[in-house]
Amino acid sequence: MRYRAFVTDFDGTLAEGGTVAATTLGALEALRKSDRFLIMVTGRVLHDLQTVFPEVELFDSIVAENGAVAYDPARKERTILAQAPPPALRARLEALGVPLEAPGDVILATREPHERAVLEAIRELGLEMQLIFNKGAVMVLPSGVNKASGLIAALDALKLSAHNAVGVGDAENDHAFLEASECSAATANALDSVKAHADVVLAAADGAGVTELAQRLLRDDLADVALDRRRIPFARSTDGRDLFLDPYLQGTLLFAGASGGGKSSAALAFLERLADRGYQICVVDPEGDYEAFGRAIVLGDAKSVPTLEEIGDVVDRPDRSAIVNLLGVPIHDRPAFIDALLPRLFALRAQYGRPHWIVLDEAHHLFPRERSAEPVLARDAFSMLAIAADPSQLSGTLLSTVTAVVGVGADAAQTIETATGNRLDEQPGAPDESQALFWQARAPNAARLIVPLAPESKKQRHRRKYAQGDLAPEKSFFFRGPDQRLNLRANNLTIFAQLAEGIDDETWTHHLRRDDYATWFREAIGDDELAEAAHRAKDEPEKSRELVLAAIREKYTRPA
Repeated sequence: MRYRAFVTDFDGTLAEGGTVAATTLGALEALRKSDRFLIMVTGRVLHDLQTVFPEVELFDSIVAENGAVAYDPARKERTILAQAPPPALRARLEALGVPLEAPGDVILATREPHERAVLEAIRELGLEMQLIFNKGAVMVLPSGVNKASGLIAALDALKLSAHNAVGVGDAENDHAFLEASECSAATANALDSVKAHADVVLAAADGAGVTELAQRLLRDDLADVALDRRRIPFARSTDGRDLFLDPYLQGTLLFAGASGGGKSSAALAFLERLADRGYQICVVDPEGDYEAFGRAIVLGDAKSVPTLEEIGDVVDRPDRSAIVNLLGVPIHDRPAFIDALLPRLFALRAQYGRPHWIVLDEAHHLFPRERSAEPVLARDAFSMLAIAADPSQLSGTLLSTVTAVVGVGADAAQTIETATGNRLDEQPGAPDESQALFWQARAPNAARLIVPLAPESKKQRHRRKYAQGDLAPEKSFFFRGPDQRLNLRANNLTIFAQLAEGIDDETWTHHLRRDDYATWFREAIGDDELAEAAHRAKDEPEKSRELVLAAIREKYTRPA
């Protein structure tokens, strides 16, 4: 379920003439029974609202005074969200003959055409206040206080994200909270300016429009509403046009292809843009590659395993993303770890609709091919992202959730066919180093050439892992020499440097000439710069050992 919070204005939206119809109350009750949260955002003073609308307890939260006051109906607790204007302002307005409505905790309210007198009083007193208009009403509030700021406070108290909210309103003062909501709707009686910016314009007015929206939400979670303003840029077409993805994706987006082909960079660029828009991300990071992803909190390292409780504490708040570093978890134990973690994340999604994206890096560590069944992986998974070199190494259950693939490398078409089980009848040709093939389930036999966006920050390999960790045998370097006389395993860069200093010249030169060092640095360590340094060292064989070891010390083993 994408939309967990239903946010509505009161006058002119939920209510007509201050009265809410019985059918509209029934629609609200149905939303509550669907495990959604109800939030009202109104310009009214709280006690005035309670007088005309005694059913306030239908709502999980009330934001009153145009964002200045929050009220918890269940606990009957009121929270003042802004500082009240000084008494001198009210006194000055009364002296100017400005008619004021019954005061609230913060808001001062009058009607047009008295806005000029209000501005004059604010200037005279040197106050930092603002005027907000609502179909003839004039509201005076501290700067920065509006329905959006109040809504964010209410959502935060309920552990909800605005990205899981749908809002409905009708007037000028509703623009702010409608813009903050992931999806915005305008009733038929709304101002033209509100309709022009809304994602949905309802056929009915007032409470009937709210009922219409509630019924559509219950029917299919507004699946037919295209939120163009929320789409995330992830690539460009070969002719330079921007390409976008919906931040809510049914199924799994797979980035696949040979190491060094750019799949991790393409995935990182997409994740950066999601995080910059405020979507919550949880990255399961078996290799410790995301330590430098500054948009999230890193849990765990090579010596400590993150607990489920620690992960839960971070993602419990909608404004925090998490990197779950599994370096401290042996490879054979990682599937069991994900089996324990995913139910926690899915339960959080069932309640709050987040984390918005769950990322499985090095997915073959978590869902290897030999796993016959993973009941933990929901068949109706949404907004999952997986990264893997070879889809044939992934379990069938994970592959069954894939609905989009970014394939890199010369064999991208074959990679997509392996991942999806579909033959590509329409192929635009193999992508070059800057390109990829993009496949979507809605066109199962076709793929298109794209140019993935570059990340703003590079994915940083975990230096401690490669300097001092314990790489698996298949990722280790073996000094064997020209006649395979040796079998010296380097399971990290520190051991590599120690062995390199002690082996004979013939063995060192044998691997140097074959570019074995450059290949290992690039494919196992994931460091193109180190690989290039080793490749250039071939031009100076007498100094090559010194040059390679110096490059390793510079990036990995030099004291901080």
